[in-house]
Amino acid sequence: MTHPHRPRTGGRRRSRAWATTTAIVTALVVTGPALAVPASAAAGAGSAPATATAVAGVLPGFRLVDIAMTDGVVLKANVFTPPPGTPGADAQGRYPAIVQPASWGQNDLEYVAQGRQLAADGYVAVTYTVRGFWLSGGEIDVAGPKDVADISAVIDWTLAHTPADPQRLGMTGLSLGGGLTLLGAAFDPRIKAVAALSGWGDLTDSLYSGETRHLKAASLLTAIQTPTGRRGPELERTLAQLFEDRSMDEVVEWARTRSPSTYLDRINAHGTAVFLANAWGDAVFNPSQAAAFYDRLSGPKRLELRPGDHATQELTSLLGLPNPTWASARGWFDEHLKGRAGRPGKPVELEVRPGGTHESYADWRSVGSRSESLRLGAADALGTGALGGAAGTGWRTSVVGGRDSGANGGIPELSGLLDQVAKLPPTVVIPLLPRSAGAVWQSAPSPAARDIRGTVRLHTTVTASSPRGTVIGYLYDVNAFGVGKLVSHAPQSWSGKEPGQAFPLDIALFATAYDLPAGHRLAVVLDTTDPLYGSSTPAGSEVTFSSPAADPSELTLPLR
Repeated sequence: MTHPHRPRTGGRRRSRAWATTTAIVTALVVTGPALAVPASAAAGAGSAPATATAVAGVLPGFRLVDIAMTDGVVLKANVFTPPPGTPGADAQGRYPAIVQPASWGQNDLEYVAQGRQLAADGYVAVTYTVRGFWLSGGEIDVAGPKDVADISAVIDWTLAHTPADPQRLGMTGLSLGGGLTLLGAAFDPRIKAVAALSGWGDLTDSLYSGETRHLKAASLLTAIQTPTGRRGPELERTLAQLFEDRSMDEVVEWARTRSPSTYLDRINAHGTAVFLANAWGDAVFNPSQAAAFYDRLSGPKRLELRPGDHATQELTSLLGLPNPTWASARGWFDEHLKGRAGRPGKPVELEVRPGGTHESYADWRSVGSRSESLRLGAADALGTGALGGAAGTGWRTSVVGGRDSGANGGIPELSGLLDQVAKLPPTVVIPLLPRSAGAVWQSAPSPAARDIRGTVRLHTTVTASSPRGTVIGYLYDVNAFGVGKLVSHAPQSWSGKEPGQAFPLDIALFATAYDLPAGHRLAVVLDTTDPLYGSSTPAGSEVTFSSPAADPSELTLPLR
């Protein structure tokens, strides 16, 4: 691991934080109207939006195009080509090219600022609106076989109609575009380098980690899609199954076929250079699935994880403002498509919460070099169990299912964004949490700082009055006033259990990098409901946690 670098503090950092906040709010305002135009109205427009025509008139090297797919569907796209004389062309005047599918609910104008910068730097940039959205034809395929075939068709068009070098092809995208980018690497060997930003490696783990439905994330994506896209029967059926908690085996299979991890052997066989960037607080595509996907790659690869929520860490770049994630992506393409010197240092880079230090590692497995286990103990008179120390076994504590304890994973997009720009993750007052709704354990003040790195794990024994249920585990950083800031959390569900019979339960919290200050306490909360998830625990049922001597309940911390 390299020596951590801590940015300057004080007025300059506060000024930068406010500047970032202002830029993000501005980006949301700029892109917000794009979400307000119904797809049905857009589909009937018959021509490119007036704003797109205006852009084409003022940006040299920019043009709007229609690209026909193999099934006759036409995708709307735009192209930036390098100005005459731009360095980087080969002997035949061809430049490296970057294909950019627009993100979920957006159109091909999303990356105008990025396309212009890429062209100025000697790249052909082709951005397209994914089928089913805006003026592109067809129905939404959510990275299915039609979307994958479209990637190759867009590359074919790019090679035929632009000065693109077939030996220097790259692909990048945000959110949906990030997932498509990785699928492109799996199915089209012509793609030499990719940069997947806030994308997914495993869609099943993103929508159904811990065998728990991530309903708030699905609702957010549906809300964004509704005014901008056209759902087909398959997507309608899958969403109904997810929201109604039925035929989940079919939902899992639907997601599996759309997961780049399913085809990872193809990416490795192609030797594609893969850059991944995600946020610690991504409420849609959690960082654990990104890290697991990265760990299985065998070719050139890089992983960057920063504070933030889904796609918030990249937002300022959409305005053409400096952005570290996009800068890293550009550097990745310069290295693997232009042959420039690569970025010095190790390939796994983490921005640590909450202080903002940067660390780099040789691989993901080196992030947590050691571990510490803390036993969960019996509750005191106030209902708080001991965490660590002489915490014993033989205790039992029960909660009522379906009651809100006050602990939760936050609000999608908002909570992670606040953590990113203001260092304010979801917060609770630990002493005020109702013990009938959530079981609580708290450690003594930490005598030294704990540098938590990687996946925190919780193990306990559960006895439930219902054969199905869900438990959400939370880990908090608690100050002297009892205020707890969320370090990480995750849900875990079960089914087919005999009521009244004990069984072991393991919860792997979402990966994080967090520095617990000396003098602060750690707190663990276990409850049965969270607005982010579809809980299987019936309201009013009983869930009991215990710690048999032969199988003690404990918290395992990965530490630097």
